[in-house]
Amino acid sequence: MNKFTNIAIIGLGQIGLYLYNELRLKSSEIENKTGKKIKIIAISAKNKNKKRKFPINKKIFYSNPLKIIKEKKIDILFESIGLSDGISKKVVEKALKNKINVITPNKALIAKHGDYLAKLAEKNNVNLEFEASVAGGIPIIKTIKESLASNQIKKIYGILNGTTNYILSEMENNNETFDKVLKKAQQLGYAEPGNPKLDLNGFDAFAKVRILSALSFSSKISKSKCLMEGIDKIELKDIKIANKLNLRIKLLGISEMINNQLFETVHPCLVNKNSFIGNVNGVMNAIVINGKPIGESVLQGEGAGPGPTSSALLSDLLSVVRGNTKLSFGIPFNKKKKVKCFNSDNYSSSLYIRFEVKDKSGVLSKITNRLAKYKISIKRIIQTPDRKSNRATIVIISHKTTEINSRKCLSIFKNNKNILKRPTLIRLYN
Repeated sequence: MNKFTNIAIIGLGQIGLYLYNELRLKSSEIENKTGKKIKIIAISAKNKNKKRKFPINKKIFYSNPLKIIKEKKIDILFESIGLSDGISKKVVEKALKNKINVITPNKALIAKHGDYLAKLAEKNNVNLEFEASVAGGIPIIKTIKESLASNQIKKIYGILNGTTNYILSEMENNNETFDKVLKKAQQLGYAEPGNPKLDLNGFDAFAKVRILSALSFSSKISKSKCLMEGIDKIELKDIKIANKLNLRIKLLGISEMINNQLFETVHPCLVNKNSFIGNVNGVMNAIVINGKPIGESVLQGEGAGPGPTSSALLSDLLSVVRGNTKLSFGIPFNKKKKVKCFNSDNYSSSLYIRFEVKDKSGVLSKITNRLAKYKISIKRIIQTPDRKSNRATIVIISHKTTEINSRKCLSIFKNNKNILKRPTLIRLYN
């Protein structure tokens, strides 16, 4: 590298702008820790004149990020646009082809094109680093690639989305509805003000699961369809019932090898309130790694917001500046294996099923008979009548059953006039 390590930042949203300011404030600290001076020589975003929280140097502003790569001598490029395709992919791809190190928090990009981009980085002998793509300030990528490199990881799971964890925690702690807490999360910057769908439907967490799977099992990123559900159907009533059962609802991302086949999923889970994962609240993330010989290892920290994300981005920066060139996924691309995926139909778990029904005789027996038909064995029944409205809430906790059994069974209840709405199903964490 030259006298200065020349840096470009593409995307000046919450994360990109915060990073820009951190780099300006911490340039001396970075030099002390690496022996190298850094210099931001180019920035790019949609709007040059947009009012921003931190002032930017408009003299180094480019409307077209691809022009930066063509005209400037760049050592490290930060991509924080956040798209899986389009300009995000074009910028990263062109940078790597031009032998520019790339650092990104873009989990959507890595989850979709990570294998291709990692191969490209390896071919051009540059870094593609993405510590910030999973769990914010938790150093999970480096932990898997370096600290646990000699371990055989069997399973990795946890709370991977701070937004959903905050919403579920606030619903429980303040006895507030989903919609009310979502608005609060948007006001605080934990959820997108316009469209928080990617957080709520589980897609954000699932992209992170795919990245963790590839790292943990030295595999190519899976492209198969897997079980994915969000928290948008969780009601305050479910939170209250769970509390009475000494349980708590958490959105978990899970990746494990079952009979040498990869199983990946994201869905709400009922976990014991006294468990470690049951006590991770607010915007906190937590990841549990089961491996051999280490046993169980736990990492916890803030997973949302520009601060934790920027911390992870700067960690990658220091690593690259120090010359610690690493393989993006910890192994050469040609050593990454393609793994067969476990059929999610055969995934088994205990179930929490909530029915809202007309309070009349024979309704419960019809429900239990249909459950039995699909080999769903009942462990516990909680029935709460509402005499005023002539309605009742029936909650059934089942023994373990397969995913295909539960899906087929629930589909039958759609046309039953005595069942007032589609039953709510939440899996108990195994």
